Amino acid sequence: MPRISLAKANRMIAAGFAKAREQGFKPLGMAVLDAGGHLIAFQKQDGTSMMRFEIAAGKAYAALATGVGSRAVGKMAAERPHFFVGLSGVSGGKMVPVPGGALVKTRSGEIIGAVGVTGDTSDNDEIAAIAGIEAAGFVADPG
Repeated sequence: MPRISLAKANRMIAAGFAKAREQGFKPLGMAVLDAGGHLIAFQKQDGTSMMRFEIAAGKAYAALATGVGSRAVGKMAAERPHFFVGLSGVSGGKMVPVPGGALVKTRSGEIIGAVGVTGDTSDNDEIAAIAGIEAAGFVADPG
């Protein structure tokens, strides 16, 4: 099974941060998780506020737990709030259901991890996540 190496995870983060600088985004935090939801890498830019790790990892975790990007998880939470409350409960509150968490897929469509980004608007967080994933040669699925 393909996996995300530490070097690829760091490449994703560097590219996501570069996109954020290019677009004038606020300082970001980015987390890269493997397919099992384990942290590979996390970094935050200078000037980010507290809890960026928890939020970024929560967006990525939500994507992995449901098999769709965190944008779609947010739609699920709005359409079926009882379902999401249950998911949140069984995950120990780890899931953050807003855009900014994208699945990392191989070209053949296999899910090998997720990236979560936080610090700007959720839409801008998602832009940085996609840029990072694609820069590392993978396919981004933000949902």
